[in-house]
Amino acid sequence: MNNTTIRIGSRGSDLALWQARWVQHQLTELHPGVGVTIEVIKTKGDKILDSPLAKIGDKGLFTREIEEQLLAGRIDVAVHSLKDLPTVLPAGLTIGAIPERGDVRDVFLPHPRNPVRTLLEQPAGATIATGSLRRRSQLLHLRPDTKVLDIRGNLNTRFKRLEASDWAGTILARAGLIRLGWEDRIGETLPADSFLPAVGQGALGVEIRSDDTATANFVQPLTHQPTWDATTAERSLLHALEGGCQIPVGAFARVEHETLHLHAIVGSLDGRKIVRGSISGRPGEAWALGNSLAGTLRRDGADEILSEIRAEQ
Repeated sequence: MNNTTIRIGSRGSDLALWQARWVQHQLTELHPGVGVTIEVIKTKGDKILDSPLAKIGDKGLFTREIEEQLLAGRIDVAVHSLKDLPTVLPAGLTIGAIPERGDVRDVFLPHPRNPVRTLLEQPAGATIATGSLRRRSQLLHLRPDTKVLDIRGNLNTRFKRLEASDWAGTILARAGLIRLGWEDRIGETLPADSFLPAVGQGALGVEIRSDDTATANFVQPLTHQPTWDATTAERSLLHALEGGCQIPVGAFARVEHETLHLHAIVGSLDGRKIVRGSISGRPGEAWALGNSLAGTLRRDGADEILSEIRAEQ
C-alpha cells in the first residue's frame, strides 16, 4: 500500500463483493483519509461451472488468480471466504486478519413451491442439490434414501437453477444468505453439532504479502482473536488431513470461557462410514489441537475413508 490508497482484490459475485465492501467499510472507519478501492478479479472457479469441484482437483480454484495479482503488487489485500483459502498459501503471502465470524451453520433452502420446509421431513427419494462432498456425505448418512445432485455457481445462479427445477431443495451456508438479505428463503437452519460446517465457514480471510508491514499494520485491527483461534484449529485439522474442498471433512471450533472446543467429522461419499471426534484445550494451542484431533480421526478410520475417496477421484 501507499500512504493514501489501499487496493482490495475480490471475486465478482454478489456475495464476494458484499464481503469486500464490508472490509472496505471497516478499513475506512479505522483509517479516515486513506482511500480503499476494490478490484474485481475472475478466478478459475468462476469460469468452470460445468464440472464438480472434486473433478477439477484444484485447491486454489477461487483464490489463485487473486493471489497472483497480490504477489505482482497490483492489489494490496485479497478478501476471501476463509473456507475457500487453502491451508498452505503461496510463498510470499500470509493471512493478515480474520474478522469476527458470521453464522457457521448450513441451511436447507427448499424449492419455493415445496411446502415441506425441513430437510429430514422431505419425502423418500427427494432430490437435494449440493456442490459439497461434505454436505453430500452428512446428508446421505442422515437420509440414505435421498438423491443428491451436484450443483455449482454463485448463490444467484444456484437459486435460479432451484426455481427452474423439480428438486426438493438445496443446502447452502447460512452466512452468505444472511449477508445477501435472503433469510426469508431459508426453510431450516441445520444444527452445527449434528451437521458440521466447512472449515472456516462464516469467516473472512484477509490475505496480504508477507513482507508488506504497512498493510499488515493497516488490516490487523480487523482481527477477532476468538475467531482467529477457532479457525486456526479447524485449518490445522484440515491441513493434517491433507484435505481441501474435494474431500468430506467438516469441522467447527469455538472459544468459550477461555477454552477452545473443536469438533470434526470425516465421511465417505455415500455417507455409510462416518468418523467423528472432538478435543478441547487452550486457544493459544489452536494449531496443535487441530493437528492432534486429525491424528485421532486418522487412527479411528479417517485414513481408510480418505484413501478410498482419493482412489475414486
